[in-house]
Amino acid sequence: MKRGLSPGLKELCRRCVEQRAELEGFSLPPLKQGSKEEQLARLYSKAKGCKGCALSLSRTNLVFGEGCPGAEVVFVGEAPGREEDIQGRPFVGPAGKLLTKMIESIGMKRGEVYIANVLKCRPPENRDPLAQEKEKCVHWLRTQLAIVKPRVIFALGTFAAQALLETDSTISELRGRVFGLEQMKLVPSYHPAALLYHPEWKRRSWEDLKLLRKTLDEARQGPR
Repeated sequence: MKRGLSPGLKELCRRCVEQRAELEGFSLPPLKQGSKEEQLARLYSKAKGCKGCALSLSRTNLVFGEGCPGAEVVFVGEAPGREEDIQGRPFVGPAGKLLTKMIESIGMKRGEVYIANVLKCRPPENRDPLAQEKEKCVHWLRTQLAIVKPRVIFALGTFAAQALLETDSTISELRGRVFGLEQMKLVPSYHPAALLYHPEWKRRSWEDLKLLRKTLDEARQGPR
């Protein structure tokens, strides 16, 4: 005769799952929260009220993220720029147009992927993010990833790669390789804004995009 778990044991299991997720760096959402769309919508509502650092005082809009909630690929950038801050959407300026072309170059559409940044608020004058700003903000991204559960993450630039991999290595040292991150794969590459300033890097970026495509195709052979 099968018996269900007692209420006390269910609560203990729930706490163990959440504690394990926290120790592994990902703040998994509580169980039975509904669809991915609903979970992301609730997370967005919470993020709008975030006052974790001074950037919340200077922002025009929170730039949470957008795209397919069940995307197989998530593109992660550094922080919003001027246009993103105005519109409240990630990658909508010149770098965003290039990112759209990069996505299309591997046979995908922008609406098929999910796009987000490590920071959700624009640093003044587009300065480099501070360490304490990353520490206060990165949990929003980790929870987004836990909800979407992509097969592959494409980390755009040094800051995004360092934040996700918890390393001090530069993008030049990290790119060209595939890293494991929980049940996901991570491919680091250059930020589109850097490619606009250094068009000579585009060939290397194309190699990284082909690696992303290869990694995705291989990941599709296994369970998600």
